[in-house]
Amino acid sequence: MFRCRLFKNSGARLGAGIVLLFILVGLFAPWLAPSDPLQIHLEHKLGMPSWDYPLGTDHLGRCVLSRLIYGTRTTLYYSFMVLVVVFAISIPVGLLAGYAGGKIDHLIMRAIDILLAFPSLILSLAITAMLGPSMKNLFISFAAVWWTGYARVIRSMVLQIKESDYIMAAKAAGTSHVQIVLRHILLNAARPILVLASMEIGTIMLSIAGLSFLGLGAQPPTPEWGIMLNDSRPYIQTEPRLLLFPGLTIMLVVLGFNLLGESLRGSEHDLNTGRKGES
Repeated sequence: MFRCRLFKNSGARLGAGIVLLFILVGLFAPWLAPSDPLQIHLEHKLGMPSWDYPLGTDHLGRCVLSRLIYGTRTTLYYSFMVLVVVFAISIPVGLLAGYAGGKIDHLIMRAIDILLAFPSLILSLAITAMLGPSMKNLFISFAAVWWTGYARVIRSMVLQIKESDYIMAAKAAGTSHVQIVLRHILLNAARPILVLASMEIGTIMLSIAGLSFLGLGAQPPTPEWGIMLNDSRPYIQTEPRLLLFPGLTIMLVVLGFNLLGESLRGSEHDLNTGRKGES
């Protein structure tokens, strides 16, 4: 029922199509790229689009299209890995705080409140600057900081679910706390968590590209969209297409994830409303 409601939405179909397209481009980058994204041809620098270079070349004569295609692989890989690690931390913390309650909940939430007092992006930037610019350190900084907000949201879900009648019945039947958390609470929170993840991955991508643009993420000559934007800054007036292509690519993939996330949230809301109406 959830899938039927979702894909009746034209925005969901468009968003899923865009996301699937970029995933396929990232997976098949070696076969789709017309040339080596790292190969330098100074004799062809700042070349206009041609048969050999469909989107032209950059200031070092590298194929712009090839770098965009390989940049898709880099950006998607690190964005998904950050998302996985962030939720691997926030889900257990949110479950523990929401289900245990009392002093445990109080201690966890006060620690989260302290971390949330600092803007996540600024704190990630500071950690990356201390560790040194690289995608590995950027990944560590995101994983260390971004889980806090998600843990708070997941805790709120748990607090709502654990007051349900079926949880009370499971406790009365002598079901262990571990079984209640895993079988009942986590399974019922899985769909809202999926919606939350789909809504936030676009933000993670923008942050990765932004910090790479500042020189704190991926390092040259790695093909990455933020680096491509940074490399193109000196040519903003003479060769604006060099900024246009990676900028449009970032906009398109983030739009795809946002459309999909909004549709998932709308379908989840409609489904919950329908359940309340039936009850």
